[in-house]
Amino acid sequence: MVTQTLQIEGMEIHVEGNGPRTLVMLHGWPDTRRVWDGTVRAMSVIHRCVTLTLPGFEVGSTSGATPVPTVDDMVRRLQAVLDVVSPRAPVTLLLHDWGCIFGYELAMRLPQRVEAVVAVDIGDYNARAYTSVLTPGQKFSVLGYQLWLATAWAVGRYLHGGLANRMTRWMAATLRCPIPVSEVHWQMNYPYAMRWFQLRGGLKTQQVQLQCPVLYVFGERKPFMFHSPRWVHTLRASEDGAAHGLRCGHWVMLEQSEAFHALVLRWLAGRERRKMARH
Repeated sequence: MVTQTLQIEGMEIHVEGNGPRTLVMLHGWPDTRRVWDGTVRAMSVIHRCVTLTLPGFEVGSTSGATPVPTVDDMVRRLQAVLDVVSPRAPVTLLLHDWGCIFGYELAMRLPQRVEAVVAVDIGDYNARAYTSVLTPGQKFSVLGYQLWLATAWAVGRYLHGGLANRMTRWMAATLRCPIPVSEVHWQMNYPYAMRWFQLRGGLKTQQVQLQCPVLYVFGERKPFMFHSPRWVHTLRASEDGAAHGLRCGHWVMLEQSEAFHALVLRWLAGRERRKMARH
């Protein structure tokens, strides 16, 4: 199997497999590229898999002492990755959590570079159709954990890194994050500070409206969803899209790995068959 490590825009990029389709995987909070290890093993037999750790999420990161990326910076850096790993062909994005938010923006700004999206557990997060279905209690829960993490970022940046780490790790444990506590640190929280404190210009993203086919896989066992019913209905009604719920929490690729990988492989194979039939 072909394996390669690249340095692009200050990020370490790992490439495994040598299939014709390039899958670029973006993680969320409080993860690193390693959250996709099982997915890479399942996919790299027939697909080319690209993983990276988002800026500031690296273990031992010092992003709190240097400017964190703006949304524009993030898209530019991810575009640079695509230009190196797949310069002549569009890629398929596999996205989870904050990886969805940054990946959606990448796909909407550069539709010619993204042929399909597999999104995990974050759907139309910034649509009125989503916020309108949340109960007051669910809205309070979302606000509570996100403001806590945004505050932990500010505490780490301006007051005390040790306290900020304890705050962040407490929330990670409360949310049952399947990540070793030693790998969780306050610098990972900057997207929440962007969202609530307007750090680096704020989280200025477009409303999610993807032009490419989308497979959406979400966990059903959560206090609240990160998508509207309309998002799921629209995907299920589309010719090339799909939406599936699995009996697990937020980390679908870890909690229901076999079912998730089977869904992704089957959907990608179906896309290839439909593409060939059209030609």
